[in-house]
Amino acid sequence: MNREDYVDRIEAYLEGCFCEKVPQKSLLNAMRYSLLAGGKRLRPVLTQAFCEVCGGSAEDALPFAAAVEMVHTYSLIHDDLPCMDNDDYRRGRLTNHKVYGEAKAVLAGDALLTAAFWQLTSAKLSCEKIVSAVQVLSHCAGELGMVGGQVLDLEAEQRPCTEQDVYEIQSRKTGALISAACQLGVIAAGGTKEQLLAAQKYADALGLAFQIQDDILDVIGDSAKLGKATGMDGSKNTFVRLYGVEACKKMVASETERAIGALDIFENADFLRTLALSLVGRES
Repeated sequence: MNREDYVDRIEAYLEGCFCEKVPQKSLLNAMRYSLLAGGKRLRPVLTQAFCEVCGGSAEDALPFAAAVEMVHTYSLIHDDLPCMDNDDYRRGRLTNHKVYGEAKAVLAGDALLTAAFWQLTSAKLSCEKIVSAVQVLSHCAGELGMVGGQVLDLEAEQRPCTEQDVYEIQSRKTGALISAACQLGVIAAGGTKEQLLAAQKYADALGLAFQIQDDILDVIGDSAKLGKATGMDGSKNTFVRLYGVEACKKMVASETERAIGALDIFENADFLRTLALSLVGRES
């Protein structure tokens, strides 16, 4: 399966979410506004791909893939709020709070986070797989993962940071959900412990490369291609701020190679290798 097939499959699945006729329709509209705004869909693609490479069906992994995308979307809604990054545009259109107001945006994010766990528990998989999935996503999304990374990121604005400090931020804020996505695919397929460990190694390296490339694009990228403003991280402690653009390009290439090396235990992992390489020189 190619990337477009994975994306089309998750888009169709997400389109079917939150279509109930309920009095709180405005909340569902706000949730759908951000959830269906497109984007790379990297995380649900990874979930489906790792499920297949471990011998499972991408179809079986869709509830897990949707769950991680819902958590990612909620984090973007909250990250764009005036009390956080105060962004006006996301994925080429107005951010959620600019359309629905701050209060509704907060609640839309809250609801997406909660809906993610409904998705996990609605999967037609064994109880053991579902429990493992809940453990992985809650760990990666919470205070030890993404939310913890966001806190470190906010605190880092007030002081200079070392390379280790920046790594601690990015491995949580960006890397944790990418790790969750890969692990959820292995879990959906009933993969081995060795496969789960390899997926984590791939995700750790890919997540770091992805974030460093994001930092590069914030400096030299085209806002029209990115769908959001550039130059927003000028006051933040990033790898680009520490080492400069050229050194960071080499870091992206190195981490990408490390990610690819983690795939050696899998048969037919060509798609995951190609995906990693495609992120090296991306412009959006």
